[in-house]
Amino acid sequence: MALIFIRTAIIFITLLFIMRLMGKSQIGEMQPFEFVITLLIAELACIPMADTSIPLLYGIIAIVAIFVMHQIVWLLDLWFKPMKYVVCGKPSIVINKDGVDEKELKKNNLDVGDLIESMRVAGYFSLDDVYYGLYEANGSFSALENPDRSSTSLSLTVIDGGKPDKKNLALCGISFDELNKFLEKQKAKMKQVIVMTVNADGRVYFQKKGEKYKILQTEVSGKW
Repeated sequence: MALIFIRTAIIFITLLFIMRLMGKSQIGEMQPFEFVITLLIAELACIPMADTSIPLLYGIIAIVAIFVMHQIVWLLDLWFKPMKYVVCGKPSIVINKDGVDEKELKKNNLDVGDLIESMRVAGYFSLDDVYYGLYEANGSFSALENPDRSSTSLSLTVIDGGKPDKKNLALCGISFDELNKFLEKQKAKMKQVIVMTVNADGRVYFQKKGEKYKILQTEVSGKW
């Protein structure tokens, strides 16, 4: 029992030292390759801690080897810039002057719902609250705020990727017939709509595939 405690303490100190050398304190700040390395180090550390038949030195050498690989990739990143895009990827602009870029979202295995969630976390509650929105290489969301942002309430998504959201339509007090009539006025079919959101004032963010987004108005009877 005491042997396992001592081995665990040694591995813990080694890991703490290596992670300090990496210079990262939060997973959210890490680039993809750094996150993978962290997972590998955690796995390598568990084996010698639990299995006393494995020499402790083997675990320490493996952890140090992973650290050396981390440093090599970091140096390549400094000396050869294209390496950064290969290993870490590059930022993706998912909102531009025309609205939501559906292709960029799909490239990152995201949909409009994921984008709206990221925007809410960043403090934006309407898609037109920002001029440009992008996902950084480490997965964090950044935005250039629209100084004329005028959202006064939470916007609900009623169409996402050509599919209606029944729950949000009910919250807005909008029937399918009313929605279809609205789409007819915009000369759009349901499957052609990238996104449509409505806030409590009836303010609509509407974007059809291949077109710039529009800010429109509709009647709502729901309260949220």
